[in-house]
Amino acid sequence: MKAVRKEKVCILSGNYGDGHLQAAHAIQESARLHIPEVETLLVDFMECVHPYLHSIGRNIFIEGVKNFPSIYGYIYRKTRTVNRFSLFVKSCNHMGIWRMIRFLQETQPSIVVSTFPLAACMISKIKELGLTNADAVTVITDHTDHSSWIHPYTDRYIVGSEFVRTSLNQLKVEDEKIRVTGIPVRPEFCKKYDRNALRDKFNLDQECPTILIMGGGFGIIGNGLSKMLSSTFLSQPLQIIVVCGHNEKLRQELERYQAVSKHRLLVTGYVNYIHELMALSDFMITKPGGVTTAEAIAMELPMLLYKPLPGQEEDNAQVLINSGVALYAENEADLQRYLIQVLENPEVLAQIREKSRQLHSKWAASRALDVIVKKEV
Repeated sequence: MKAVRKEKVCILSGNYGDGHLQAAHAIQESARLHIPEVETLLVDFMECVHPYLHSIGRNIFIEGVKNFPSIYGYIYRKTRTVNRFSLFVKSCNHMGIWRMIRFLQETQPSIVVSTFPLAACMISKIKELGLTNADAVTVITDHTDHSSWIHPYTDRYIVGSEFVRTSLNQLKVEDEKIRVTGIPVRPEFCKKYDRNALRDKFNLDQECPTILIMGGGFGIIGNGLSKMLSSTFLSQPLQIIVVCGHNEKLRQELERYQAVSKHRLLVTGYVNYIHELMALSDFMITKPGGVTTAEAIAMELPMLLYKPLPGQEEDNAQVLINSGVALYAENEADLQRYLIQVLENPEVLAQIREKSRQLHSKWAASRALDVIVKKEV
């Protein structure tokens, strides 16, 4: 890339789920690789504006979504479009605004990038008040739209597909404000890897079908997957990798299957080498989070979606199914049927990989960066 004028880019994210933060890291890493003269600052939005309450609020939110998903889904649907209720919810997001104003005055960024909808809301309000001249760029980290991302003083929207562009148009967002780049993923997910070398690294068999299971921290591991681990319905042995994230209790529970399962089982907690696990796997069972699925698409890894949360995950699932890059299991019977189908018919996975290649999601972070610093018109 050619040199650009000196910019200071502040990236506001949040750890209410890992996707917002991963997209922010992808943009920051892309800047360091391609435009090192641009200064980047990655900030946890909730920690900045609610320094004393953010950890409590995060725990309440995550436990609420896990234990009362129908309530979350109801609120999501009620605020899907711009209406009185969604406008009321947005007004509540202005709490702590003076801390963000002070932060912007101290750091003086020329561009503020939001990968977290609450941050996008507050930055738009600060621009409306005339208290910052920074460009406001919003990176939508799902495969779908929602009014929580849409704010009148946002200068540019970075979206993952033409489908989202059209959806934003229907929400009255001017087309000239929208750029389709793909959802930003870190450079590690855009490279080619030696699958055999990685399987050797993790002491896995070269020929045995390998399934990667993600989303354990949010309850994807239920009776259906437990049956698969103890296995009553799969005729052939498998290699199964389960990433439990920060759910230590789940990790300990699953480790007991290692001694009794006919399958080879690798259980991990939170890891920073998901790209390697994706690269050595044949397909992945996951919840349809926006960034995780974008990473899988970039790596051409077929997905079987399971147990989406009501709200954006259900929307993401529908878009991914329609795009042909994923299968969707509604229940345990579907899960078993699709597992047998993909194991007995390798051409199913080959078709999904080809659809992933057609989506051209690789290096989306670099294209997003071009939009952020106005190199792309």
